[in-house]
Amino acid sequence: MNMMLTTAIALFAGLMMTRLFKALHLQFPDVTAFLIAGLFVGPFGLGRLHIQGLGFGTLEEVDSLRILNEAALGFIAFSIGAEFKLSDLEHTGKKATVIGIIQAVFTMLLVDAVLIGMHLVLGGERLPLSVAVTLGAIASATAPAATLMVVRQYKADGPVTRLLLPIVALDDAVGLVVFAVSFGIAQAMEGGVMNVMTVLVNPLIEIVASLILGMLMGFLLSFIEKMFYSNTNRLNITICFVLTTITLSSWTFSSGELKVSFSSLLVCMMAGTVFCNAGVNADDIFSRCDKWTSPLYAVFFVLSGAALDLNVFKNPAALLVGVIYVLSRCAGKYLGARSSSRMMKCGDDVIRYLGITLFPQAGVALGMVLTAQSLGNGQGAMIRNVILFSVLIYELAGPSLTKWALTKAGEISEIPAEKKTHDRFRKLA
Repeated sequence: MNMMLTTAIALFAGLMMTRLFKALHLQFPDVTAFLIAGLFVGPFGLGRLHIQGLGFGTLEEVDSLRILNEAALGFIAFSIGAEFKLSDLEHTGKKATVIGIIQAVFTMLLVDAVLIGMHLVLGGERLPLSVAVTLGAIASATAPAATLMVVRQYKADGPVTRLLLPIVALDDAVGLVVFAVSFGIAQAMEGGVMNVMTVLVNPLIEIVASLILGMLMGFLLSFIEKMFYSNTNRLNITICFVLTTITLSSWTFSSGELKVSFSSLLVCMMAGTVFCNAGVNADDIFSRCDKWTSPLYAVFFVLSGAALDLNVFKNPAALLVGVIYVLSRCAGKYLGARSSSRMMKCGDDVIRYLGITLFPQAGVALGMVLTAQSLGNGQGAMIRNVILFSVLIYELAGPSLTKWALTKAGEISEIPAEKKTHDRFRKLA
């Protein structure tokens, strides 16, 4: 009951923070308000009072609500899948694929180069080579959640937005491959053995298995939803299927060195992609689903803010590497997207602003960190601290930068749609 009360307070704090931002005329997206509210009710805010139900006393308490985060990420991925309509991909599919792959690989190579240079300057004790290689791979990933929320809040639409969402989705697949290869190399540096099965085979199996499972769930949902004629029941069966898909994605099968696992983000994205193309009432169901999941997304970002570990500021080495990591990753995303979009002959706005919208990083990177923590001699802990620091920066600054870039590209108005509607009703009154 205390956790239920804490969750309610977290949602209330997030919503009130958006009102405070508007009252102070702070032009930040709601995502940023939710994240700051999370810090307020988290272990480094109200949690320090240790009053049951009033804030999260420890990071473990935040983690106990992981099921809400997993559900929110599943629905976010399912919604992003709706951006892969075949009719739209005829115009943007090739560009999104080329830009997505090039900017992800370019970012990895640039961060690798910068951090390996730091390794040569600082020495192996302060920055081991295996840490530098692993961080470079993690840098390729982009967080879809914050990006999607900013796009939806401001009803963004245009060439940059239409390329952005497919690219963010593609980042996950590219990130899985480059991380598996780089982490395998890092392990070989420590143990002296290069395992082809774990470096190449298992990651490819994970991607293929995720796409197949998502495809099956998407076709099954598009078939079953035809049995219902009520919009409410269609929404209910969609929610049921997304939750089931998230659960199935957590299954793993192994036989010796062969491991079959799934990426819940890729599975849910593929399910959404298939459903948006095969479902008879897909557009209406996606619209209704977005309204139903709005409070779930709000709680997700508040919990994300509460989970930010401010203890990373106590580690000077992690701070130094973290700052270099953030700057080099931003440079990689911007330059990679700029050069590849120019190569694909995109418009000037895409060339200028697409890279900035790819800065946010969170969930996927943290998932990679869980694997990277297996590195010994404190290297896994160092990777964790660096990524936690970078996520803190990206989560707080990323949504605002995305909003700024889309505004400069002319794809969102300065005034949110909700405020315009409110003003219109006031005039009518």
